[in-house]
Amino acid sequence: MTVPPRVTVPPRLMVLLAAVLLLGGLSVWAVVHAAARAESRGLARAGKPAAAPGAVTLAAGPERRMLFRTMEWGPHRDEVVSVPADDPGAPRVSAGVRCLRFHASSGTGSCLQAVHGSLGDTYRAVVLDARLRERRAFPLAGIPTRTRVSPSGRMAAWTVFVSGDSYAGTNFSTRTSILDTRTWSLQDSLETYRVVKDGRPYHAADVNLWGVTFADDGHFWVTLATGGRTWLARGDVAARSLTTVRQNVECPSLSPDGTRVAFKKRVPGLPEDAPWRLHVLDLWTMRETPVAERRSVDDQAVWLDDRTLGYALPGDFGADVWTAPADGSGAPRRLLTAALAPAVVE
Repeated sequence: MTVPPRVTVPPRLMVLLAAVLLLGGLSVWAVVHAAARAESRGLARAGKPAAAPGAVTLAAGPERRMLFRTMEWGPHRDEVVSVPADDPGAPRVSAGVRCLRFHASSGTGSCLQAVHGSLGDTYRAVVLDARLRERRAFPLAGIPTRTRVSPSGRMAAWTVFVSGDSYAGTNFSTRTSILDTRTWSLQDSLETYRVVKDGRPYHAADVNLWGVTFADDGHFWVTLATGGRTWLARGDVAARSLTTVRQNVECPSLSPDGTRVAFKKRVPGLPEDAPWRLHVLDLWTMRETPVAERRSVDDQAVWLDDRTLGYALPGDFGADVWTAPADGSGAPRRLLTAALAPAVVE
């Protein structure tokens, strides 16, 4: 009887087989882990702000309410939710409408949305009625960053980041649009407005505008940037004009009584990546008051009432909403966890 020859595997082949098995195992683990992580993001977590579907309205009611984008992981993440203004920790009532940025006033909502596609995300601005139903939508040229509705609910404005402007280099570029929701007339870019800077007509290819805040349906304030500097500019819709008023102002927010503008200001000596401090400008005296918040705020603040500001800072779930007195007194406190873009409805 002949003994069959013994089969031996070369050491290099053994190493290769072991590497293939190891990589295969890691790939399976990565897929399973990613699936489990994605699934867990869809689940609400104990002890965190709870949200449930319900009726949400932008119309005035018997109580003041805050509407905002909830960022808590769970089935309602990124949806617009409502809580009583005097009980911000109450369970969140979700409207089922997802917005990256949101603002509302007098029964009109502006919701900047992402539309996820197989080739990438696109974006659109959606005008909502008082029951948060879509009235009309407009495609956006870039990633949304700011939106506001005029006090009457008639006008809406939004700003997006865009790319491709040759002057921009490594800096960002923006487009800001204003919409009349009564006539559906859209001014696609405020860069077509006539600019008066420091008392003289001004023309430059690098003019950027962002962060509209409305005084009324015909007038607004906005950030104007050119030559590496920023200004607070006063806008006139009918005249299609912008007039600079003060330097080193970004993301203005007009108080409900129309007398003050909250804004972020670059403060010399602060780190390059965190240069902003919140200030409030009195439009009568042009006196600036620093807010008690000592952290850098990269947000367009909102007025929760005539005396109080709300603004976003980074948080465990992306962002939290903090609040501080507008007169510089007191201390900041966290108002809403896992929240962004608040608007007060009353």
